[in-house]
Amino acid sequence: MAGSADMTIATHHFTAPDGARLAWHELGEGRPVVLLHGFISDAETNWIKYGHAATIAARGFRVIMPDLRAHGASAKSHDAAAYPLDVLAHDGLALIAHLGLSDYDLGGYSLGARTSVRMLVMGATPRRAVVSGMGYEGVTAVTTRIDFFRRALTGQGFERGTAEWAVQAFLKTSGGDAAALVHLLDTFVSTSDAELARIAPPVLVPCGTDDRDNGSAQALATALPDGRYLALPGNHMSAVTKPEFGQAIADFLAA
Repeated sequence: MAGSADMTIATHHFTAPDGARLAWHELGEGRPVVLLHGFISDAETNWIKYGHAATIAARGFRVIMPDLRAHGASAKSHDAAAYPLDVLAHDGLALIAHLGLSDYDLGGYSLGARTSVRMLVMGATPRRAVVSGMGYEGVTAVTTRIDFFRRALTGQGFERGTAEWAVQAFLKTSGGDAAALVHLLDTFVSTSDAELARIAPPVLVPCGTDDRDNGSAQALATALPDGRYLALPGNHMSAVTKPEFGQAIADFLAA
């Protein structure tokens, strides 16, 4: 029942098929929804800190929030062998199998959104999905973002106010491990139009009106059989901090 969720956050770990120890955080009771965070972030920053997980849990959901490999409380190997293609999608599918979820929802922000798309392509079967802070180009042509983040993670001396400088500033505040994160870039896989056209569940595509980081969210929604674009206030960094973000996801999942 909405409003009856337990608001205690519990943290758990499981072992991925390749032996990596991965963490997930859980809040609330009811229908499971797996939510994936963005690059250089973690579950706390994207889903918990600004109240989104609590908003969704209050509507009768068990909110399951992994820390992606190389992030948060999950393994941060510096060995390139720990980062094969699509490893985050494989990790997500492994968590769903570990938890025995068969009737669930799935979503993500930014990298978590792209990972959700890859999971859908690879066989995930949620009732509904949320692909937020993501655009068509960010899903179908990942090379540009890979090159940008590699430069930002490995370069020095970026001018204050540049996009690369902002990445390095966020890396410092998040306590991210650049040596692990740069390996993760080599795991990103583009999704074709044909693959997008086979994604069956209804997909909400909420994105900040000033967010151009990953291309056009409207075009991504159009490329999906049942995609639904939703404009939210803010840019790529700010939209995820506003209450409208969590409320929009809760409304969509509860419909």
